[in-house]
Amino acid sequence: MITQHLQKALEVLQAGGVIAYPTESVWGLGCDPFNPLAVEKILRLKHRPVDKGLIVVAAGIEQIESLVRPLSSEQQALLKSTWPGPTTWLLPDPDQCFPGWIRGNFSSVAVRISAHPLVHKLCVGFGGPLVSTSANPALLPPARTRLRVVRWFGRHVDYVLPGRLGSNDKPSTIRDLQSGRIIRS
Repeated sequence: MITQHLQKALEVLQAGGVIAYPTESVWGLGCDPFNPLAVEKILRLKHRPVDKGLIVVAAGIEQIESLVRPLSSEQQALLKSTWPGPTTWLLPDPDQCFPGWIRGNFSSVAVRISAHPLVHKLCVGFGGPLVSTSANPALLPPARTRLRVVRWFGRHVDYVLPGRLGSNDKPSTIRDLQSGRIIRS
């Protein structure tokens, strides 16, 4: 069932807006990753350079099939063993399925399949992956309360979706699928 709040968030996303929403551990900012104006707005709000890239979150592997299909069966099994959950994987994107403003200066895309029920519903309702970057200006800690999001971004965010954070106490681990290297733990 889609609540009134979820419906409003989905309308904002479809119209090219930016939302704030709770994730597994911190509040996030989200938008359509294929909408350059929406992504640009998030980058401006965060004072984040485009070359750093952004994380996208999906409801399931089917929403990122173009990235997963070319992987080996061992790589696919590794992804499936950690998803849904708090692991973000850097997946190769040789066909440039995602635009440069998502990849940044990289040839990979940072992707997570969320275990948070509200994030899952957002991605299902939207019909694809969303940008999922922590709700904080550069160099400040990620917001862990709705009040902090409102104080930092106020009316510059098009909608703040009510909800609770998940039980994780820190942002997702980021791992490189090609090298196995942990980028952030």
